[in-house]
Parts: sequence; C-alpha cells; structure tokens
Amino acid sequence: MPGLIGRKIGMTSVFSADGKNTPCTVIEAGPCVVTQVKTVEKDGYAALQLGFGERKEKRTNKAQMGAFKKAGTTPKQYLAEFKFDEEHNLGDTLTSEIFAEGDFVDVVGTSKGKGFQGVVKRHGFGGVGQSTHGQDDRLRKPGSIGACSYPAKVFKGMRMGGHMGNERVTTQNLRVIKVIPESNLVIVKGSVAGYNGSTVLIKK
Repeated sequence: MPGLIGRKIGMTSVFSADGKNTPCTVIEAGPCVVTQVKTVEKDGYAALQLGFGERKEKRTNKAQMGAFKKAGTTPKQYLAEFKFDEEHNLGDTLTSEIFAEGDFVDVVGTSKGKGFQGVVKRHGFGGVGQSTHGQDDRLRKPGSIGACSYPAKVFKGMRMGGHMGNERVTTQNLRVIKVIPESNLVIVKGSVAGYNGSTVLIKK
C-alpha cells in the first residue's frame, strides 16, 4: 500500500462545520525521495524505497552513499519500503499530496518508553485490597505465578513486571481531516503512538 515517512508534530483539535470538537494529530508527511526501485524481475516483488530526513555524509557508509548518489539525492536519515500502484522513477520526490481529505490511513510509530514497571501499571492488576494468590502483606505484588510441584515451571506469556513501552505500535483506520500540501502536513483524527518529533510511517 502507498505511504510516506513522516514526523509527528503534536496534537491539536479541529472544529467541524457543525461545531463538534475533534482531537487530531498533526504529522509532517515527507517530502520523501525515491532512493531505490524494487522490481519483480530483479527482487521478486515490486516496491519503492523512500528516504526521509537529512544525515551527514560522514555518518553514512560507502554502500549507502553509492545508492544515494545513484538516486541523485543527499544522504537520508530514515529509509522504508512501500508498495505503490503507480510507477515512479529513481530520485522522484513524493509529498503529502498522495493523501486526500477523507482517506483512511494506518500510522506506525514507536510508543513512549516507560522503563521497568510492575504488574499494576503494566497489566492493570488489582493491587491495593487484593489478598489472594498467596500474598496478603504486599499491596502491589503479582502473587503466585504458578504451581511449584507441577508443572514446575512458569508458563511463557505470564504477565509480570518488566520493560513497558518503546514498542512498535500501529494505529489503524485514522481518517484524514485535512491536508496542507504547502507545508507537507497531514492532520488525522485521533492519537498516534510516540513522542512529539518521533518518526512515523503513514500508509493508505
């Protein structure tokens, strides 16, 4: 599906014609440069590799520099592949104009990292007031995590404390409220995972 690499600007709200206030996320979508064209004959599938954001040459390896020079562009910070229905050439620039008001998009981002968290915050355990599962003197502990004699192990997937956040999250079916092509801005309804300034992928 066609899409672009972008940057989350932040959240705002938009009033509709009937006076309804809608929370929205502002995303800077592109401009993205076509850095590689994948074909069925050569690669086994058809896709476009897009580049977004600037990177210093001294922080780019020689293989990537050769690909960027072949595309006639400067080194890019982020690369991603998208399957486009229409054909594009190496070095073409794609902007937010590929989206239109009323389109539905999926936005892929990285959620905010929360560090190491316990079961109450991470999984919504009851916590205070729960005197079950073998624990009655600790308010926010998980309690028993399994039998000791059989099966004598902790099953995979047991909800326990651990690293929370900083995961790839896809938010589906967000409606495009408005497109501002002169600023490469796309305003979508609802929230998007990640902090302000983080890189996101927008797919139709």
